[in-house]
Amino acid sequence: MRLDNRWFQLVASLIAMIMIANLQYAWTLFVQPLQASTGWKLSDIQFAFTLFILFQTWVQPLDGWFIDRLGPRGFISVAGLLCGLGWAGMGYATSLPMLYALYCLAGVGAAFVYSGSIGSALKWFKENRGLAAGIMAAGFGGGTALFIPFISSMIASRGYQSAFITTGLFQGLVIVAVAQFLRHPPREAAAALKPAAAGVSQLGRRQFTTLEMLRTPQFYVMYAMFVLMATGGLLVTANAGPMARSWGLTAVALTWAATLSPMANGTSRIFWGWVSDRIGRETTMVIAFLLQAVCLLLVVVLGQRSGGWFAFTLVLVYFTWGEIYSLFPSMSGDYFGTRYATSNYGVIYTAKGVASIIGGWFGAYLYEQSGSWSMGFYGSAVMALVAAALAIGLRASAAPSRAAVGIPAVAK
Repeated sequence: MRLDNRWFQLVASLIAMIMIANLQYAWTLFVQPLQASTGWKLSDIQFAFTLFILFQTWVQPLDGWFIDRLGPRGFISVAGLLCGLGWAGMGYATSLPMLYALYCLAGVGAAFVYSGSIGSALKWFKENRGLAAGIMAAGFGGGTALFIPFISSMIASRGYQSAFITTGLFQGLVIVAVAQFLRHPPREAAAALKPAAAGVSQLGRRQFTTLEMLRTPQFYVMYAMFVLMATGGLLVTANAGPMARSWGLTAVALTWAATLSPMANGTSRIFWGWVSDRIGRETTMVIAFLLQAVCLLLVVVLGQRSGGWFAFTLVLVYFTWGEIYSLFPSMSGDYFGTRYATSNYGVIYTAKGVASIIGGWFGAYLYEQSGSWSMGFYGSAVMALVAAALAIGLRASAAPSRAAVGIPAVAK
C-alpha cells in the first residue's frame, strides 16, 4: 500500500484517534474509584477533566500551525509518548496536583493526535469532506467502546491504578507506531484568485490563514455555536458515573451506558457528516441541535427512572451531540480552505475547552450546591436551542456570498 493513498492515510490516522478516545470518554469510570480511594471532592477530581480538555483543545492552534508546515509524523510520535506517560502515570498519582499535571500531559499528546488527524482528513479529502471528517472524529468519539468492558473489568478485579497503567502504555505504543506512516498530501497549488468585486465575500474562494480567519464574523459565530453545543455532551461525559450513583442506578447500568454511548457518539459523527455533504452544513446543524435540546431534557425526565432508560437517553444525547466534531471541521474547510486547516480548526476547537469548564467542572459544582442535576441539563438544552438559532443566521449570511462566487449552498 502506497503511503500517498488517501484511504491508507485515513485509516492510519483513525487508529491514532481511537487510541486517545479513552483519555476523555473512559474517564468517568475512574471518578468513583479515585474518590473512594483518596477521599477527594467530586468537583476537585472533575477539575482534572476540565484541565485535560483545556490542554487538549487550547494547545491545538499552536501545534496545528507547526503540523500544517512540517507534517504530522514527528508530532504524532511525540504525542504517543505524552499520552502513554500521562495516562499511565495517573495510576501513581498520590495528590491532586500530581493528578492534574499528568492528565494535562496526556491532554497535550491528545491535542497533537486530534489536530493532526482531523487536519489530515480535511487535506486528503476535498470531496465528501463531511464524511471523511466524520469517520476521523468517530475514532475519538466511539473508539473507547472497544476498551470500556476491559477497563471496567480491570478496575473491578485489579483496581483503577492497573487500568490506568495498562491502557496508557498500550495506547502510547500504538500511537508511536502508527505515526511513522503519516504524511500530508502533495502541497496543493495556490488557489487562483480572481479580483473580487467590492463587497464580495472571499468565503470558499481561497485559502485563509488563521489570522485572516479571525477577521471574519463567521468565525465568531461558529465559535459561539461550538461552545453552546459542546457543553451538554461534556456535562454527560464527565459526570455520567456520578449521575448514575446519585440516582441509585447499578454499576451494570453505568457500564452499559458507557459502552453504548461511544457507539452512538461515533455513529453520529459519520452519519451527520454524510448528511451534511448532501443537504448542507448549516441545515444539518439546525436539525441536530434542536434534537439535542430535546434529548438533554429526556435524561432528567426519563433517565433517572431505571438503568435501561438511563442508557437509552444517554445514547440519544450522544447521537445528537457527536456531530459537532464532524460538522465544524467540515464547515471550517468549506469557508476557509484546507491549506491551513489544521491550525484554523485548532482555533475553533478551543471552544471545547471553554465548554469543558461549564459542562465538566461547573456541572459538578451545581450538583454539589443544589443536590440535583436538573439545572445543568435544562441550561444545556437552552444553549443547544440558541446554537440552532445561530446556525439559521449563519446559513442566511453565507448564502449570498456563495451565490456571488458560484459556490453551491451544499459544499462537497
